[in-house]
Amino acid sequence: MTRALSPAQIVRSGLCIGCGVCTSGPAMAWDGYGQLKPTGPATHRRSEAFAQLCPFSPHAANEDAIAAARFPDAPHQDVRLGRHSSCHVGAVSEPPFRERGSSGGMVTWVAAELMRRGEIDGVLHVHPGTPGQPFFGYRISRTEDDLLAGARSRYHPIHMAAVLDQVRAAPGRYAVVGIPCFIKAVHLARAQDPVLAERITHMLGLFCGHMKSARFVESFAWQLGADHDRVRAVEYRLKDANRPANWYTAHLTLDDGATLQNEWFHLADGDWGAGYFQNSACNFCDDVVAETADVSFGDAWVEPYSSDGRGTNVVVVRAPLIQRLIDEGVAQGRLDLTQVDAGFVADTQAAGFRQRREGLAYRLTWARRGIRPVKRVAPQAAGIGWRRKLVYRTRAAISSGSHRMARLASMTGRPQLYLGWARRAYAVYEGLTYHRGRLAPLFDRIDRMAGRQKP
Repeated sequence: MTRALSPAQIVRSGLCIGCGVCTSGPAMAWDGYGQLKPTGPATHRRSEAFAQLCPFSPHAANEDAIAAARFPDAPHQDVRLGRHSSCHVGAVSEPPFRERGSSGGMVTWVAAELMRRGEIDGVLHVHPGTPGQPFFGYRISRTEDDLLAGARSRYHPIHMAAVLDQVRAAPGRYAVVGIPCFIKAVHLARAQDPVLAERITHMLGLFCGHMKSARFVESFAWQLGADHDRVRAVEYRLKDANRPANWYTAHLTLDDGATLQNEWFHLADGDWGAGYFQNSACNFCDDVVAETADVSFGDAWVEPYSSDGRGTNVVVVRAPLIQRLIDEGVAQGRLDLTQVDAGFVADTQAAGFRQRREGLAYRLTWARRGIRPVKRVAPQAAGIGWRRKLVYRTRAAISSGSHRMARLASMTGRPQLYLGWARRAYAVYEGLTYHRGRLAPLFDRIDRMAGRQKP
């Protein structure tokens, strides 16, 4: 039986990802931690409809149910990738897609090909903001040039409320590009809104590690010696064909046109896996590869691909139309793709699957207030070693602590409050996870002592 819930309950429980499907554009606002949340009197209104709409609601259809309804004839099923028809690794051969994208250019190529063939009239995807607006936001692209202008990775909070309003107002067929929880949210919205069901016809998914808060850009500015108020544009992954693809470079453009940049591995919070500025809802996600999307795209984080600065995609295909597009693109020499198995794709995202499967199982055993998530992963603490448990505890503490410390640093005008804390927190994480750093000998000694203990 479905229980009535309100957006405010989801927010208080730390389960709101800020997707915006539950409201209209003007009703989304920034909270003190740099996250987008629904606001206004309507957020306190409980309903069964909302309980089945929010992607993190325990009463919403899960990814398995959504995928079974959308891809009933998918020949393969894998516990990590979900239903699918094929998997590939490679990149776009046809210029300028690979050059203009963060990775191999496959996301924009598929979207453009759907548009060229008349399958869609527009694509909902994230673009850089206009002057005076947030750094990024969803827009509708109706030309290939507009699509290319929105290429690249955007690790910044965005919502779909306004762009879904635009779809409701403008007849046509649309594709949407999004991370797993956003794609799931669109499916849930389509189930309740016949207009969206008719007009949003294709789903293009992005593999996801987690969602960052807006304060991540503020931290970039602090560490690059810039005033955050002067930042006008940000690139999270400045592409350089002469450097490994996994050497991320943060790049800021200031109001006078000056630019600043530095590699992530020089930053206090540059280790993605540590979870700085992670949205709390991401602790309760079990979908790494957008299992409900018609096709999903990720980075090939295995050698030799991760060292290729031009960027390489892994692709998981589920819908027959997308399979035809890709097969024809390969036959025509427009795509340089090699078919691989599900295990290869899962290996490229190994850390993400550990966090969303073993880590999630452990986090589900923790006491918590408010709404308790219902996931496809069962709560489980047994069989996880003390070090891995402490890694998951430390990662969660870094995620929550980074929001509070960065807010305090911003309010007081003292960036070192956050940066000093971030470096100390990372020393613990580094010793636990990588067996290096000044705390590594301590944790290794505990390992040896635990090994001498009788079971």
